[in-house]
Amino acid sequence: QVQLVESGGGLVQAGGSLILSCSVSGSIFSINAMSWYRQAPGKQRELVAGITSDGSTNYADSVKGRFTISRDNAKNTAYLQMNSLKPEDTAVYYCRAVSWLGDFWGQGAQVTVSS
Repeated sequence: QVQLVESGGGLVQAGGSLILSCSVSGSIFSINAMSWYRQAPGKQRELVAGITSDGSTNYADSVKGRFTISRDNAKNTAYLQMNSLKPEDTAVYYCRAVSWLGDFWGQGAQVTVSS
């Protein structure tokens, strides 16, 4: 099993920055890729950014150039650096780990961007 705990959400003004952290524990060796998703009220959950075990990254078009996903294997933590935040970035952000043991999700972190 893999356990994920997000932290770092909060309230920020438009144009500001936040960094989300996803602390990973359990069968870490089984993880192939990690990603961040978000879900705004009344909308479907959507992929924000992903990173594979070899460091390859991908981003949603809406966040390219503003968000950066990274991972620190020594700390068993994945990060999402969010810059130039917009009100439309307001959502609950979820960390996801894909492993050969299955698919695992964190509990979510609220990010609210005020205009």
